Amino acid sequence: MYRYDEIDREVLADRAAEFRAQCARRLAGEMTEDQFKPLRLMNGLYLQLHAYMLRIAIPYGLLSSAQLRKLADVARTYDRGYGHFTTRTNLQLHWIKLKDMPDILDELASVGLHAIQTSGNCIRNLTADPHAGATADEVDDPRIWAEVIRQWSTFHPEFSFLPRKFKMAVTAASADRAAIRVYDIGLRLHRDDEGALSFEVLVGGGLGRLPHLSPVIRDRLPVRHLLSYLQAILRVYNRHGRRDNIHKARIKILVASLGPVEFARQVEEEWSLTDKAAVDLPDTELARIRAAFAPQGFETLPAVSTPFEAAKSSSPAFARFARRNVLAHKQSGYALVNVSLKAIGETPGDCSSEQMEAIADIAELYSLDEVRVTYEQNLLLPHVKLDDVPAVHEALAAVGLATPNIALISDIIACPGLDYCALANARAIPIAQDIARRFADPAQAENIGELKIKISGCINACGHHHVGHIGILGVDKKGEEFYQLTLGGSAEDDAALGQVLGPALPADRVAPAIDHLVEVYLRERRTGERFIDTFRRAGLTAFKEAVYAQAH
Repeated sequence: MYRYDEIDREVLADRAAEFRAQCARRLAGEMTEDQFKPLRLMNGLYLQLHAYMLRIAIPYGLLSSAQLRKLADVARTYDRGYGHFTTRTNLQLHWIKLKDMPDILDELASVGLHAIQTSGNCIRNLTADPHAGATADEVDDPRIWAEVIRQWSTFHPEFSFLPRKFKMAVTAASADRAAIRVYDIGLRLHRDDEGALSFEVLVGGGLGRLPHLSPVIRDRLPVRHLLSYLQAILRVYNRHGRRDNIHKARIKILVASLGPVEFARQVEEEWSLTDKAAVDLPDTELARIRAAFAPQGFETLPAVSTPFEAAKSSSPAFARFARRNVLAHKQSGYALVNVSLKAIGETPGDCSSEQMEAIADIAELYSLDEVRVTYEQNLLLPHVKLDDVPAVHEALAAVGLATPNIALISDIIACPGLDYCALANARAIPIAQDIARRFADPAQAENIGELKIKISGCINACGHHHVGHIGILGVDKKGEEFYQLTLGGSAEDDAALGQVLGPALPADRVAPAIDHLVEVYLRERRTGERFIDTFRRAGLTAFKEAVYAQAH
C-alpha cells in the first residue's frame, strides 16, 4: 500500500496546526459560525442534529492495521466508542466536540489519515474496487490510478472551488464492484491484445434529487493521458456548471442538458488545447506509485486447503460463512474474506472500537496487514490463506462480526438518517433493523438469495436507494415519516435506476411490504433467477398488487 512520505506528513501536520488556530478563534468567540463553517468543512467537520460529525477520508477504502487501530482509539477517546463506515468508504464519527478536533487531526496525521476533501465543492475521497490487487478478473491494480488522482487532486488550486462536490471511482475488473456509473466520473481500465492499458471514461452519474447513470464519453483513453483528460473534463464543468442553483450544480445536470455527445465534444476540444506534457504524470512518478502496490508476502500454496475443507465439513456455521463471505483470490491458496457490518438488529455500517481493534489484529496476523472498506458498508480482509480462514472466522465470531449474509437480504445499506443527520426527513436505521430481524433465519435468507436493499433518509440518497434491488426513501408527510419503495435498481454492470412501486408507506408497513415482495419473488422466480432478474422479467404489477392489496 502507499505510505505517506515526508512531504505528505508535513502537509498534514501544517493543516492540523492551521485548524487548531481556527478552532481556538471560534471557541474564543472571535469568529461567528458562518465565518467558521467553510473552514471546518474543509477539514471534514459537519454540524449535525446533536453534535459535530467528523468524516475521515479512507482513500480507495484501504487501511493498514495501525490506521484501523488509530481509528478505534480516536472513536473511543473522542467519541462514543464506535464509528460508521459509509458508501464513500469514509468513516464518520457522530459525537465530536469542537475543542477536541485539533488533537484528533494530530492523532490521525500520525498514521497518515486525515479529513481533507471529505467535504466542500472539491474532488472528494477517491473510491475503487475493494478487491483490487486480489482478484483474477482485473487487468491492472486500480488503486495505483486512484492514488495518482489523489495526489494530483489534493489541494489542486483550480479545482478546489467547483460548482459542486465531485466524486470519482476507478475499477479495472470485468465486474463493477465500484459502482462507477453513479459517480461524477467513473473510470474502467481495459487492456488490449497488445497489452496496452486504456481507460473507458464515464461522466455525469449521480443519485440524489435528479438521479442519472453516467454515459461513456470516451471508449479508450491511453492511460498516460489520464490527468490531462480529467483536467479537460473539470475545466468544462468549471466553465459551464451552474453556481446559481445548488440543485442543478452537479456535473450530471450539465451532461444531461448539453447531451453526452456535445459534452464529449467540448471536453475533446479543451483537451486538444492542453499542454499534455505539463499535466500528465511522468513515467518515473507512475513507477514510484506503482511500486507501492507491488504484490509482496504471498507464499506458494496449493489451491485446495485441507483445514479449510475439513472445517466446512465439520461445522455448518463455518460452511455457511464460507459460502457467503469467502471469495476466490487470484493467488493460489488464498481467499478474500468479507467482514459483514450487518449483524442482525445492529446499525448497518457501524463498528465499535473493540471490533476495529479485533479486525486490525486479524489483518496483521492473517491478511498481510491490510483491511478494505467497501461501498456496501462492510469490511474486507483481502489476503487470507485458505488454511487460516477457520481461525479468522473464529476470531470474527468472538466479536460479533461473522454474520454470513454478504449480498443477502439483511446486508442492507443505510445512511444515518434522522437519528443523526440534519438533512434527513426520516429515520433509516430502524427500518433496516426491522427488515433484518424479519429475515434473521440464515437458511431463509440463503433460499431468497442475492437481494440488495438500500435505504436513504432523504432525497440526497447517501444510502444509494435509487440503485437498490429494493430501494427505500424516507419522506416527510406533514411531520410524519413515510417511505417510498423502488424496485429494479442496480449499481453494478447491469446498472439501472429503480422504478417507484407506488404511494409512500408509513414506517410500520415497510418491513411487511418487503415480506410481500419476497413472497411474490419466491412464487414467480425461475431456476437461477435473483430477485432483480425476476422483477425485470415479470414486471412491476404483481409486486405492486401484493403490497398495496394489503391496505384494502
